[in-house]
Amino acid sequence: MLCIGDLTLLHSRQCFDQPLGGWFFLHHTSCDALWKSARIPITTDTSILGVGNSASIRHSQPQASNTMQPARIFIVDDHPLVRSGFHQLIAGEPDLSVCCEAGSVAEALDQLAVHEADLAIVDISLPDGNGLELIKRLRARAPWMRVLVASMHDEDLLAERALRAGAMGYINKQEAAARVIGAIRQILKGKIYVSEYVTERLLRGVADTGDGAHSSPVEFLSNRELEVFDLIGRGLGTGDIAERLHLSVKTIETYRANIKKKLKLKSAAELSRSAIQWSLEGH
Repeated sequence: MLCIGDLTLLHSRQCFDQPLGGWFFLHHTSCDALWKSARIPITTDTSILGVGNSASIRHSQPQASNTMQPARIFIVDDHPLVRSGFHQLIAGEPDLSVCCEAGSVAEALDQLAVHEADLAIVDISLPDGNGLELIKRLRARAPWMRVLVASMHDEDLLAERALRAGAMGYINKQEAAARVIGAIRQILKGKIYVSEYVTERLLRGVADTGDGAHSSPVEFLSNRELEVFDLIGRGLGTGDIAERLHLSVKTIETYRANIKKKLKLKSAAELSRSAIQWSLEGH
């Protein structure tokens, strides 16, 4: 109740339970105990009150925009020229825009702390970590953000791993520009993007036809073992790999032993030659 001179302003609690409606009761009490009252509606429609906007009680609601905002793309690649190429490609599309870039895992996580993106384009090989592990961390921090892996690595080996890590697509960097843009738009619509070859291969795996689904022994390596194998192929020694991955030398030696066993290699020299050959083949 609110008293202003002879005016008493009452309200019904029940009416305020309705977000866009209700009313006030305005009573006038005079000395001769005569009552006069009026019911004043609370509404967003000022025509009911017959007054201007200033006399109505409004609920603040966002205005619908007639202009679609371009999708925000986050580019993560350790090669500046590659990032520049993606940036120019995306800049030519009216429905897409680059919101931020990063050249490493650490930079990617820092950028994500201050920028929001709808889709991230992520490379597999980064100087301070593995793109597959980065995908998991990005998805954990920004579950709404979709991920497209763009890499020079063999899709036969890594496309399925990327999808399992949380990516929604895998494309080779050598693909034509139109395919890259098509992949981005398809993933933004919530659809998976992989090549026809990978699709067929995944279906074969589900069907379990037993006709040699694993085309390379490298496919039996875990993600971490594959990361170590890749670094060996780049010429890094055990100590360098341990420092790069923030692991102990003993742990890296264990990974090396597991890799040799899975690939049926007899010595460290064979391991190095196999890793270098795999790297030179464009993996």
